[in-house]
Amino acid sequence: MTRSVVTQRIGRVLVATLSKPPVNAIEDDLLSQLGAALDVAIADDGIGVLHLRSEQRVFCAGADLALMRECFSAPQGPDAMTGVVRRMQHLFARLEAAPLVTLAEIGAAALGGGLELALACDLRVAALDATLGLPEAALGLLPGAGGTQRLTRLCGPGIARRLILGAEVLTGAQAQELGIVQWARPQGELAAWTRELAARYAAAPKAALAANKRCIAAQADPERDGFAEEIAETRMLYDHPETRLKVTEFLARSASRKPKEMR
Repeated sequence: MTRSVVTQRIGRVLVATLSKPPVNAIEDDLLSQLGAALDVAIADDGIGVLHLRSEQRVFCAGADLALMRECFSAPQGPDAMTGVVRRMQHLFARLEAAPLVTLAEIGAAALGGGLELALACDLRVAALDATLGLPEAALGLLPGAGGTQRLTRLCGPGIARRLILGAEVLTGAQAQELGIVQWARPQGELAAWTRELAARYAAAPKAALAANKRCIAAQADPERDGFAEEIAETRMLYDHPETRLKVTEFLARSASRKPKEMR
């Protein structure tokens, strides 16, 4: 079977490379394979980061155009296409809530559903000259796989209205200025720089990464008490073997330092 997503484990990082020529168009098979990669990353306690990247000439160009043509030409097509968007929403919500760090490396175009996929990740790195946007409004549509929600959370309603209603496409550098990506790097440096970034985040215990993500998510939910969750998660981590080992090693190093090193 042709793989739309190729996975490789590098230390505590699972790299999931989108590999569906020519533009990693989103359809059920790609969603299924992305979901399978996410399942592997979640189930393995030794994996702290899921790193999404592409080997094609774009990161991801959104919905499959052939699927859209088929759906728009059939009486039941709108319902079928809505079903695909619903499945995208479901996967992207799982990605956002995953108990590990998720990282999108955007080397080229991330448009429509492709940007929505990246927005569901915790961290985003883009090439300076990459192109990012949600152009659906220009086609009479909307970014329904979470784009209106996640972009607004990131940038506020003013910037979200500007970009979504105007179908504006940004460079990676502009996206960094607006807070859509956390980092923008020259294309030639992007892959190596992002690999090092993934390894740095993966060095933290997975349980701690998951607990921190849950507490950050609580801040945006009025039904949750984030302060109470901080206490509960802190108590849980105090008993976690990996936390206890790291804290013990840290305390031992601190005790062995000379007084001038402590100042």
